[in-house]
Amino acid sequence: MYKVLIVDDEPIICEGLRKSVKWDHYNCEVAGTASNGLEGLEQMKALHPDILITDISMNNMDGLAMVAAIRSEFPDAEVCLLTGYRNFEYAQRAIQLGVTRFLLKPSKMEEIDEAITAMTENLRRKGNLGEAVVDNLWDLRSSQESYIYETFMKDRQKNKDPEDGRIRDSEANSYVLKSALVFMTENYTRKLSLGDVAQHCYVSSWHLSKLLNQYTGRGFFEILNRIRLDRAKELLTDSGRKIQDISEEVGFQDVAHFSRIFKSNVGCSPKEYRSSADVRNLHA
Repeated sequence: MYKVLIVDDEPIICEGLRKSVKWDHYNCEVAGTASNGLEGLEQMKALHPDILITDISMNNMDGLAMVAAIRSEFPDAEVCLLTGYRNFEYAQRAIQLGVTRFLLKPSKMEEIDEAITAMTENLRRKGNLGEAVVDNLWDLRSSQESYIYETFMKDRQKNKDPEDGRIRDSEANSYVLKSALVFMTENYTRKLSLGDVAQHCYVSSWHLSKLLNQYTGRGFFEILNRIRLDRAKELLTDSGRKIQDISEEVGFQDVAHFSRIFKSNVGCSPKEYRSSADVRNLHA
């Protein structure tokens, strides 16, 4: 039987769906319920349900980010959004992320039955999802997004992992990847870990690591160091700033470590880079 997870912060909704739908008619059973988005994600990871029926307007969760995380980490799960959030563009984006049905509360039982029928039929045909390279999430008019896209995405590598295989390209994966890279460019000065970024994106560290490697051809720390070093190069053009202060400002607590990473990636020391920048400025 197909396993179903119901997530809603209104207990009456969860209980109503669990009792009123004739699940056995669809070869389904309710494997669990959750009262908020974070609990729902934990249940997804624990139960691996085939079908998720969830509210999208819960207090502790960015609804679209939650959908993207679920569709990215559980690409074969069918998702139905049951919500009072009446916004066409929001619904359109959710459907682009792979949601099967977007139902407005209060929904008629016929609408719920039709959604369950559609999801179970999709499950019988699962595996036929196709692949697509998705670039349309990036706003290249934004200096931040343009930097990320040009630096990490434009010439991305998509190598097959010899042990685990390649993650399917999808809009949801692209959404998660963009959320991760934007978060890193906004928080690179912190003592940032892969787990911090994964938690922000509502996915596991393992899954995010695979996404970063597949879509950018780089590991987490390689990306983080590139962001930090690019900012350091900008700051080094100001000859009045101490190199140790710049090191700390871009997220390195140890100036010696900063210098080693800088030279390894740039080909010269921070001091040498500053000197060359001064020469360029003199002849500009």
